[in-house]
Amino acid sequence: MRVFVLSIVIVCICCSCQTQGMKNLWDSVNNATSSGALTNSEVIAGLKEALTIGARESSSIASAIDGFYKNPKIAIPWPAEAQAVKDVLQTTGFSRQIAAFEESMNRAAEEAAKGAFDVFAAAVREMTIQDGFAILNGGDMAATNYLREKTSIPLKEKFSPVVKNAIDKVNVTSYWSPLVNAYNMIPGVTRQNPNLEDYITGKAIEGLMTLIAEQEMKIRQDPAAQVTALLKRVFGKK
Repeated sequence: MRVFVLSIVIVCICCSCQTQGMKNLWDSVNNATSSGALTNSEVIAGLKEALTIGARESSSIASAIDGFYKNPKIAIPWPAEAQAVKDVLQTTGFSRQIAAFEESMNRAAEEAAKGAFDVFAAAVREMTIQDGFAILNGGDMAATNYLREKTSIPLKEKFSPVVKNAIDKVNVTSYWSPLVNAYNMIPGVTRQNPNLEDYITGKAIEGLMTLIAEQEMKIRQDPAAQVTALLKRVFGKK
């Protein structure tokens, strides 16, 4: 039983968004397991709470103004499949409109990210003991990979209508339509009309996973205080 609790506590500490230095990490493991004060249920609850906090933080960062647009790691670029449109229009005086369109896509992703946390939280609630051991044995990005595996499909399903509404709210189409129409009127070009809803949805999910991966690396490297009573009980130095 002590080995079992030890393994789960290691999982919690590695994946929690409330981190400690390596010395404190091992002190916490030894103290928690030797004292017998923590139950398996409390440790699992601590893991879930830690991952929930991480998901909430990532969703909050992404959904803030400029959460996508001013973050070069996740900013949504012009669709690659329509690069020819951008190349041609930049030479014909449409640079300002191109920039406005690119901003509108990122604003749509920021709006859509407001609905991400509920999907992540549902995945965390469904976590099993087996999932915990998979995270333990899965390497540095195991928690991120767990959420990616569990949420990619439901996140896309939930994001599609959210992105559609966000596209309407920030008027992405009003920026895109004049550009693609101007391009398609040029003699001899291949007509372009990428699915912006699918494109923004995919990029929004990709960006969220990037932020979660950053949170996980922070978890493993930087010291941080526990922000709830349960986290203090499970991860705090005795």
